[in-house]
Amino acid sequence: MAPYTRTTHATPADGTELVVFLIGMRIRKPWRVDAWAPVAAAMPRMLKELSADPASGLLGYRLTLGEDGPLVIQYWRDHESLYGYARAADRRHRPAWAAFNRRARSAPGAVGIWHETFVVAASETIYGDMPASGLAKALGVRSLDPASTAAARLAGPAPA
Repeated sequence: MAPYTRTTHATPADGTELVVFLIGMRIRKPWRVDAWAPVAAAMPRMLKELSADPASGLLGYRLTLGEDGPLVIQYWRDHESLYGYARAADRRHRPAWAAFNRRARSAPGAVGIWHETFVVAASETIYGDMPASGLAKALGVRSLDPASTAAARLAGPAPA
């Protein structure tokens, strides 16, 4: 029988900023497939584009279902990379955003989208008998010191 393992996420390299970006969609008029299906289809294409480009700044993501609908949790190297992608005319986001706004005007109230951006000053994770997921999948996994506490992990490494 394999021993119980406890792991945590690796620390971002060289003090790299960490950004957690949540983006979700809420289907408000399910019968308006013409309004929400293109929105639902746009995100996988953007994630594929970002994942194929390590320089994009996307470290990883997790697809899930929230109480209001589909939700993507994204981990970014820094907020400049996130905003740079959002503004780039030659990437998939700008055309998808423009198309969403056109559809929203022609089908008001059919589908809603939202996002939240968090620049993370400190983070603490623990995974018990889990494969790499969430932040550990994005940043890498490291063994957890059995003597460590959540408070100590959140405080970060001791000053040298």
